[in-house]
Amino acid sequence: MKLDNNNHSVFMMRYHLIMCVKFRNKVIDDKISSRLKEIFEKIAPTYNITLEEWNHDIDHVHILFRGQPNTEISKFINAYKSASSRLIKKEFPQIRKSLWKEMFWSQSFCLLTTGGATVDIIKQYIQSQGKKDDKQSH
Repeated sequence: MKLDNNNHSVFMMRYHLIMCVKFRNKVIDDKISSRLKEIFEKIAPTYNITLEEWNHDIDHVHILFRGQPNTEISKFINAYKSASSRLIKKEFPQIRKSLWKEMFWSQSFCLLTTGGATVDIIKQYIQSQGKKDDKQSH
């Protein structure tokens, strides 16, 4: 497992973000998804975010990204939704007739943390700290 680092810490902060078009309107095709991804990659570095994976369906996108301890995720998501909505409607004006009150994204989203170990494994590791193990010493 490769950890990220900065001047004072090491970390691995990965997130799975799912964002839906308002009322699940079916407006995302490959061209629009590609442009949404470009916008994400342009804004992300400002918030110490790195895109790892991107995919879409006709009414939502799935994004896997890395952050840092100082990443303000909710501010990033709001900035991204605002900028991408504005640019998509400007660059693809035909999309406006398929949107509700010209709103591109739903206000809500799903954000999940991801990692290499399950919560149960981490709990077990924490619980085992400070205990002598007959087979090995700590």
